Amino acid sequence: MATSQARPLMRVFPESRTTNVNALNVGETERVLSLAAGGALAAYGLTRGTLGGIALALAGGSLVHRAVTGHCMLYHALGVNTAERHSPQASIPAGSGYKIEESVTVNRPARELFAFWRHFENLPQVMTHLQAVEATGTNRYRWTAHGPLGKSVSWEAELITERQNELLGWRSLAGSEVDTAGSVHFRSVGGGATEVRVVLKYHPMGGKTGAMLAWVTGADAHQQIHEDLQRFKQQMEAGAAVFAKG
Repeated sequence: MATSQARPLMRVFPESRTTNVNALNVGETERVLSLAAGGALAAYGLTRGTLGGIALALAGGSLVHRAVTGHCMLYHALGVNTAERHSPQASIPAGSGYKIEESVTVNRPARELFAFWRHFENLPQVMTHLQAVEATGTNRYRWTAHGPLGKSVSWEAELITERQNELLGWRSLAGSEVDTAGSVHFRSVGGGATEVRVVLKYHPMGGKTGAMLAWVTGADAHQQIHEDLQRFKQQMEAGAAVFAKG
C-alpha cells in the first residue's frame, strides 16, 4: 500500500506551539486584517499625543498581538475557534478525536478518480459502512451510516475545500449528531496512476450516537478504510463503478 507525507499548506503566520490556554484560535484571514487594522490604529494613536491617543495605540497593539500569536483571549473564554474553519478537518479540534489515514495507488488518471469522489452519492458503492449520501443543497450532503444492531445514524456535512483533480475536504455542520471531518487527496504518480489518500477524523460522543460510532475507535477502523480503498481501486480499474448523476 502506498504512503505519502502531506504537503504543508503555505501560511502567512506560523502555527502556535504554546499550551492550550494560548492555543491558536484566530483564523488566518482575521489575523491579516487584525495586523493591518492594529498597525494603523497604533500609528494613529501615537501621533495624537493624548491619553485618548495612547488608548488607541494600546488597542492597536492588542490587535497586532492577536495577529502575531493567533490567539484571542475573548475567543478562548467563549470557546470560539475560527482558525479551524478552512481546514479539511475543521470540525475536530487539534489533539482530540480519532484520526484514520490510509492510501492506495489506483491505475487510473486523477481526473477520473476525482470525478467519482466529487459526487459523494457514489461513496456507498465502495464504503460498506455508508448506507447513503444525499445532496441537500449547494455543497451540502446528508450522510447515513450503518450502525450496530441494525441501527443507522445520519448527519449533515458540507464540502469546504475543492481543488480540481487534487483535493476534496468536508466537515459535519454545527449541531450535527456526528462530529466528523475528512479529506481525500489525489496525486499523479506517473504512468496514468494516481495515489489516493483519505484522511478521516471522528470525535466520539456519548449517548446513542457515540455507541453507534464505537467501531471508529476500534482497532479495525484502519482495516475498514483500507478495505474500502481496495474496493475502490478494484472497481475503478475494472471500470465497474457507476457514477451518480451530477
